[in-house]
Amino acid sequence: MSDEHAAAKEIQNVYREIRAHFKGRLLRPDDAEYGRSAPIWNGMFQRRPGIIARCSNVADIQTCLRAAIASEVVTAVRCGGHSLAGLSTCDDGLVIDLSAFREVRVDTSARKARFGGGCLLGTIDSATQREGLAFPAGVVSHTGAGGLVLGGGTGWLNRLYGLSCDNVEGFSLIAADGSVLRANAKENPDLFWALRGGGGNFGIVTEFEVRLHPVTGVIFGRGLCLGDAIVRLLRHWREFMPEAPDNLRWGFSLRNSDGGTALPGAKRVPVASTSALWVGDRGQGLNCVNHALTAAEHRDVSVQEMSFLTLQTLADSDFPHGRRYYTKSGHFRDLGDDAIHKMIDSLASMPSRFSEIELAYLGGAPARVPADETAFGDRSAPFVVNILSNWTAPDEDEANIAWTRDLFLRLRPAMVPGVYVNFMSGDEDDRVPEAYRNRWDRLRAIKTAYDPHNFFRLNQNIPPRRQP
Repeated sequence: MSDEHAAAKEIQNVYREIRAHFKGRLLRPDDAEYGRSAPIWNGMFQRRPGIIARCSNVADIQTCLRAAIASEVVTAVRCGGHSLAGLSTCDDGLVIDLSAFREVRVDTSARKARFGGGCLLGTIDSATQREGLAFPAGVVSHTGAGGLVLGGGTGWLNRLYGLSCDNVEGFSLIAADGSVLRANAKENPDLFWALRGGGGNFGIVTEFEVRLHPVTGVIFGRGLCLGDAIVRLLRHWREFMPEAPDNLRWGFSLRNSDGGTALPGAKRVPVASTSALWVGDRGQGLNCVNHALTAAEHRDVSVQEMSFLTLQTLADSDFPHGRRYYTKSGHFRDLGDDAIHKMIDSLASMPSRFSEIELAYLGGAPARVPADETAFGDRSAPFVVNILSNWTAPDEDEANIAWTRDLFLRLRPAMVPGVYVNFMSGDEDDRVPEAYRNRWDRLRAIKTAYDPHNFFRLNQNIPPRRQP
């Protein structure tokens, strides 16, 4: 029997075993609904799972785990399907789909919430904003909350209120052996530590318990800085941000103008798209946002007061499902002129008009969390650079990936060791120890305790220690 036939028979056996006890929906490649359910956000990964198991409850997940472990069929876990590295799907194996786990319960008086492991950010925002509250998370509303939070979670509110994982008070999860566990400061505290930044290595989280914060409206400023003025702008920014109020999140997207309606007639001109967000006192906020937009010459400037819900959807159309995404990311303790010039110079050869170099300054509340309090990586280097390439056609893969890698290699000597796991592409397994550094041994010990055979390995993987 060929390997292909053996794999087909194995997945058929898994299907029969799951179906006997499954309450949710099982999809196979011949099912009409499969074609709409199989794709994930990153179009680089057109995988074809043998089974997509849309679990309706905890028992369904346990049923899937038992069958998958007994057969050793490869298994992916999908919350929102937003994994940059394509780790929420697989070829020929089983996808445990948590899209039914989207309940959100808000305790307004305690400023807390519980939400299901399959929630999208927009689902959480809609529920919490009805009570004038917000959970610090990402910037694209169709992102799956589960993967984002487990990897750390950065977004608009993080300088003021901390990373997503800093705001988690408890997890409910199913371990590789099928047991249902609680992880918080008192129950399984080592697991609680590991889940805050350690990714999907330790089990399937079915519910998160989190702190919320009072946020309804924000002040948001945008503008475009062109050409030689970008260097002056970034020099000012790097000096200003270390003393800036936590309420201000000021960052940039470096890209090329495309001669479109935003900059008619401007061909291949370097552009820094500035974004400045303020949460808090209106008067102080307007001053800070206007300062950001006048630190160098800007055009197409707008300053708006808007709802937090509106803010959370502004970037949705910039990162649509099905486009091809590839990233390289890292951190600088200090952002030197040499790195600034390398980034700006690289724009001339950027293959895709959709690509960008994201520049953010973290600091603030995340930097005040003790380094050993969570598994999240280094918090001491506040300048974050994410080279985010995205394009549409498969025949453009080679050029875009090569451009991204080349720029990263030229920037890396000035970077500190470390990388944010949610910004890692699928070819960066060698950087996972770098992401966790002195937390690595502790994480491997916890992995060994809860997943000794590395069943949960489609992730930025932390392998268990070898068993005697």
